[in-house]
Amino acid sequence: MFFQLIRVAPIKFSESLINVSADLKGDAIKAAEFSLKRFAKQIIECLIHHNKMVLSLALLALLSGCSTIPSSIERQSTASHLADINHWHSRTVKTTKFDLLSFRPIDYTKAKLLTIYIEGDGLAWLTKRTVSSDPTPVNPLGFKLALNHFYGNAVYLARPCQYTGGTAARNCNKHYWTDSRFSEEVVAATNEAISNFKAEFKAEQLQLVGYSGGAAVAALLAARRNDVVKLITVAGNIDHRAWTAHHKISPLTGSLNPADYKQKLAHIEQIHFVGSNDNVIPPFLAKQFVADFSDNTQSKVVVVPNQKHGCCWSKAWRQLLQTNL
Repeated sequence: MFFQLIRVAPIKFSESLINVSADLKGDAIKAAEFSLKRFAKQIIECLIHHNKMVLSLALLALLSGCSTIPSSIERQSTASHLADINHWHSRTVKTTKFDLLSFRPIDYTKAKLLTIYIEGDGLAWLTKRTVSSDPTPVNPLGFKLALNHFYGNAVYLARPCQYTGGTAARNCNKHYWTDSRFSEEVVAATNEAISNFKAEFKAEQLQLVGYSGGAAVAALLAARRNDVVKLITVAGNIDHRAWTAHHKISPLTGSLNPADYKQKLAHIEQIHFVGSNDNVIPPFLAKQFVADFSDNTQSKVVVVPNQKHGCCWSKAWRQLLQTNL
């Protein structure tokens, strides 16, 4: 019973905070305050009868409930602000299936090569059991990498349903950022957008860069196109079957897996950047992906010391590109 209380404590506490933060007046405020006090009292009474270890767990759970996730509008504003200060602008690409948000520099010159950065999975889950209604990322790391691209033309492309309304966006449902995040529909829509970019920039060759789950989409695109000269992944989920098995989580049953297309990827130059301290996508997964190629001379894995899954890739990005390209 106690552990059930700990498990639901963050949810109830967060709900109470949300209620209090609303425009409440008079009796409503008093009722909300009473509800918070009564809930806190229940936790304290329960903790008195348990040891210090359990006390620590309860406090951690309570503190986690105090943290707030930025709203969809706030997350969109984060990306818009990054675009403004770097003189980039947005454009929504209407593909057959989805509306996809992109960012690109306001000024660019004609060049043979176009680099396209594909965002990660974003805010797919609120908790281990609760799926987000809007996968727009809190920290748009794929976009930050694109902003640090220093040679040639670059475009940033969000994943389906990010920045466009989540479940309210055209043809969007939660499967497209959970079990079907790398589905044929997702890959086809992204492919359609990339062909649009190539024509607009009058490019002849493409370099695809994918962060986290965006790496899987980039790899799947590289396998089906004949104009991709280089595939770069950053903390990339390039074999989701091995990834779900490693973490002992549900398989992505509605998704295509890049590992099934290695024969088509073998001729493409590849660089897979992984963090030595990445517990989400451990380095061994990328090493295993490359080792399975019959001829892996076109591919290499770069393990970045002290790097985790999310933090600090953008700060190191220019140096990593200069050193490894």
